[in-house]
Amino acid sequence: MSRTDDVVDGIKRMILTGELRPGERLPVEKELAETLGVSRGSLREGVRALSILGVLNTRQGDGTYVTALDVARLLAPMGFVVDLQDQGQTRHVHAIRRLLECEAARLAASQITDAAIEAAGALLEEAGRLLDKTPEEHERVIEIDIAFHRVIAAHTGNPVLIGMIEALAGRTVRERLWRSLREEGVDQRTHQEHIAIWRALQAHDPEAARIRMANHLMGVEESLADLPADDDTTLIE
Repeated sequence: MSRTDDVVDGIKRMILTGELRPGERLPVEKELAETLGVSRGSLREGVRALSILGVLNTRQGDGTYVTALDVARLLAPMGFVVDLQDQGQTRHVHAIRRLLECEAARLAASQITDAAIEAAGALLEEAGRLLDKTPEEHERVIEIDIAFHRVIAAHTGNPVLIGMIEALAGRTVRERLWRSLREEGVDQRTHQEHIAIWRALQAHDPEAARIRMANHLMGVEESLADLPADDDTTLIE
């Protein structure tokens, strides 16, 4: 184990034991280096690593602080791990997405508010209007798709689940857009599946919401068998 790893583990241990709390400033560099038994150079490297991971935040001229330790921010690097996978791993990524989002739909059905139901319904109404236009606005339809799923995740009451879904949300855009452009009628079919999910949420029926979400995402996974290894489709940034 490197000295930088010692710094990372040491600061993480201080946070876990409550010696450092969210929002609290770290001790001055000299004092913290002595506490951890490392050089200042190693300390700085460790602090940089924890800053990248969203654990620490260095403020110019003010010192280094423990962040709020927001779950979504801490899980964001998981999205980078997904980015590193080659195209052959796409189905595996979507399988994980299905597991997460089916559970999200089940949980949200019991807890989603009337305001959120209304907001999700407004998104679907906009999507419906766009699907009636020619040419179809595929990119905006996909943005609405992602926003709809985010409304559901936000009402699960599970911050870890929310963070994991958010980390994956933008990583499936390439496949969604490819499917939208190449598979005739897929946007309309997806829209109807979203409406079915929305109705289950509106009825506060957890099992129906889970099943409707599973049906929707299984269709997405099945279409991935035809996804080319390399595609020059322009994606949403």
